[in-house]
Amino acid sequence: MIDLIQQLNDKQKEAVLCVKGPLLVVAGAGSGKTKALTHRIAYLMKEKHVSPWNILAVTFTNKAANEMKERIIHLLGSNEERDLPSIGTFHATCVRMLRKHIHLLNYENGFTIYDTADQRILMKNVMADLGISEKQMNPRAILRNISNAKNQLITPANYQTYVTNYFTEKVHEAYTHYQKSLQKNNALDFDDIIMKTVELLQQEAKVLDQYQEKFKYISIDEYQDTNHAQYVLTNLLAEKYRNLCVIGDSDQSIYSFRGADIQNILDFEKDYPDAKVVLLEQNYRSTQNILDGAHAIITKNARRKEKKLWTEQEGGEKITVRALENERAEADFIASTIQEKMTRHETPSYKDFVVLYRTNAQSRVLEETFLRYGMPYKIVGGIKFYERKEVKDMVAYLRVIQNPNDSVSLFRIINTPSRKIGAKTIEQVQSYALQKGITFFQALEDAEKIPGFSASKAEALTNFADLIKQLQRINLEFPASGVIKHVLDLSGYKKFIDDGTIEGESRLENIYELINVATKYDNLEAGISLSIFLEEISLIADVDSLDNEDNAITLMTIHSAKGLEFDTVFIIGLEEGLLPHSQSLLERDELEEERRLMYVAMTRAKQQLFLLRAKSRMLYGEVQSSAPSQFLAEIPAEIVQGDTEPERDHQTIDTQELGYTPIPYEEYEQEGVTLNGGDRVAHTSFGEGVVQEVTGGVATIKFNNPRYGTKKLALSIAPLKKISE
Repeated sequence: MIDLIQQLNDKQKEAVLCVKGPLLVVAGAGSGKTKALTHRIAYLMKEKHVSPWNILAVTFTNKAANEMKERIIHLLGSNEERDLPSIGTFHATCVRMLRKHIHLLNYENGFTIYDTADQRILMKNVMADLGISEKQMNPRAILRNISNAKNQLITPANYQTYVTNYFTEKVHEAYTHYQKSLQKNNALDFDDIIMKTVELLQQEAKVLDQYQEKFKYISIDEYQDTNHAQYVLTNLLAEKYRNLCVIGDSDQSIYSFRGADIQNILDFEKDYPDAKVVLLEQNYRSTQNILDGAHAIITKNARRKEKKLWTEQEGGEKITVRALENERAEADFIASTIQEKMTRHETPSYKDFVVLYRTNAQSRVLEETFLRYGMPYKIVGGIKFYERKEVKDMVAYLRVIQNPNDSVSLFRIINTPSRKIGAKTIEQVQSYALQKGITFFQALEDAEKIPGFSASKAEALTNFADLIKQLQRINLEFPASGVIKHVLDLSGYKKFIDDGTIEGESRLENIYELINVATKYDNLEAGISLSIFLEEISLIADVDSLDNEDNAITLMTIHSAKGLEFDTVFIIGLEEGLLPHSQSLLERDELEEERRLMYVAMTRAKQQLFLLRAKSRMLYGEVQSSAPSQFLAEIPAEIVQGDTEPERDHQTIDTQELGYTPIPYEEYEQEGVTLNGGDRVAHTSFGEGVVQEVTGGVATIKFNNPRYGTKKLALSIAPLKKISE
C-alpha cells in the first residue's frame, strides 16, 4: 500500500491525522486540498479501520466525485468500487436517501427529477391556471424566487410571511400551486432534493438516527459554496458523532446567485467552538508573482479567513496588463499572442490557453476572431448535450416509461412525432381526468369513454398509451441502452429525426451518443438500469463534460473556471461595470464577491497571466468609453508589465468608500444625502440620473446611461450628490 503520510506536506499531514471531532481545512487555490481530503479518507479506512459504510464524502460536481473515487482506489490499492465510502454530490447523496424513504412524505419512491426546462413548462401551466399573464410576470423570475425560498428551507406556507407586495403575493400563489403540481406528478425539482431530505430527517427521528449511525465520519468539499439547506442537512447528519471535516476557501466563494452563503464557512468555528483549524497555504500551481497579485486584491475584502499563499516557484513572469482600443483589438491581441507562442513553441498546445470573462456575451467577438485566425476553440457553457431537443425528447420518453404520472414529460412526447393529438385534445383529456379523479395516463387508457371523441381520436390516444405500456414491459427485460433503441424504433422517432439532411444526421448521432452513455449501466439488472441512468443524467453539470484532451483554446466564464488550471490565462473586460459588474458597485457583499471572482480567475494561471481591458466597448448598440477596473489599481506595480501600468488615478468604489475597513467586519454608518422623488443626482460611477422614489432609506434612481438603467441604492452609503436646479 502507498504510504499515506510520507508524500504530504506538514499541513496536509496535520489535516489527515485529525480524525476525531470537527475540522476546518482552509485550502487556498492550488494547495492540494483534494490530495489532503482523499488521503484523509484512505487513512481513516486503512489505518483507523473505519468501515467505508460509515464514511460520507460530499462534493459539488460529479467530476470531483469521480476523481475522488479514482484517487482513493489508487491509494487503497483496490479496484473494487464496492469497497469505497459513499462519495457523491449533495443531490446524489440525497436522492439515494429519498429513493428509500420519500414514501414517508407522501411521494412514491419512483419520483422524477425535473430539470430547468421541465420546471418552466410546469410553471407556465401553473400561471395559466392562476390567470397570471406571462407578459405581466416572467416564469423564470417566479421560479428564481421559489428556488431562493427552497434554498432557505422556506415552504409555501411559510412564504406567506415574506409577502410584501403584489409580486411576492403572486409568487406565493404560484409557489403553492407549483408544489402541489410537482407532488401530483410525483416529481421533485433540484431544490426539492435537498429540501425534502431535510424535511424527512427533521420529521422522521428513526430515519435521522439511521443515517447518523451510518455516516459517523463526514467530509464536505467546497464548504464555502453551501447554501442554508445544505448547511442544515450537514449539521443534522453530523450532530451525533461530530466527526465533521469541512474543506474550502472563503476567498473562492463565488456562487451567491445560486444561494451559496459564505457565512457558513466563516461561522464554522462558532458552530463548533472545539474545531481544529488547518491552513493549507503552499500552492502547487502558480508562480509567486501570480499569487502576490491575487493576494493584493483579495486582502481588500473584509469577510475572509486570513491566509497567504506561497510557492517554491519564486518570481516567475510578471503579470501582463494591456489596455486595448476596443473589444476587437482585445480579441486580436489574444489571438496574435497565442499564435506567436505556438510558432515559437513556447506553449505546446492550444488547450494550454484559456480566455475568461465575466459575462457570456463577451465570447462573441472572441469566437469571430479565432475563426478568422483559423484557431480551434471550444466554449464551456454553450448548448449543452442534455439540453438539445432530440436528447430531451428521448429522455422524456424514458421518464414516462419509469413514471407515467410525469405530465411534463408526457405532454412533451404525446405528439412527438405527430400523432394528430393537439392541444385541444390534451385539454379535453385533462378535464376528463380531473372530473373522474384519475391520472392523465389513466384517462388515455380510457380514451374511448371520453365524451365527444371520434373513434380515430380515441384510437390515437389509446395507441399512445399502449406504446408506453409496451415500452414499460421492454424496460423489465432490457437495460437502459436497449430501452432507448426500442423507443427509437417503436415510437417512429428515428424516422422523424433522420430526414436525410446533415442536421438530421447530427440529431441521430446525438441519440446514439445517449445510447453510448446508457451502456455504462448495462451491467445492472433491467428496470434498475433505466432508473439509475435517468438519475445520473439529471445530476450532470456542464463543466463536468469539459474534455481536457481537446486541443482547443477554452473560452469560459469565470464562474465555470473554478477548480480548473491552465498554463496561460487571459482575463478580459477588466473595466468598471464589467469586472466588477455594474450591479455590484454599491453593495458591499456583492463587490466582495466580484473581488473573489477576480481572485479565482487569476489563480487559474500556472505560468502566465494577462489582464486585458478595452478603452471603449460596444454596449447596448452604442460605443461607450470604459474606465479601468479598480482591481487593476490594487496590484503592486513591481509585479506588472505591459504597455500600460495599472491606473491609480480614477474614481472607484472600494470597501473603504462603502464605509468599512478590511479588518473589523461590523455594521457601518455614513452620513447620507436626503433625496425626494424627482430630484436630479450625480453618482461617481453611474453618472447623472433622476430619483423615482425613496422608501426606507433606499432610493430608486433611473440613470441617463442605459448601461446602468434603474438601480436601488442605499442612501447611507451611495456616493451621490444632489444636483441643484
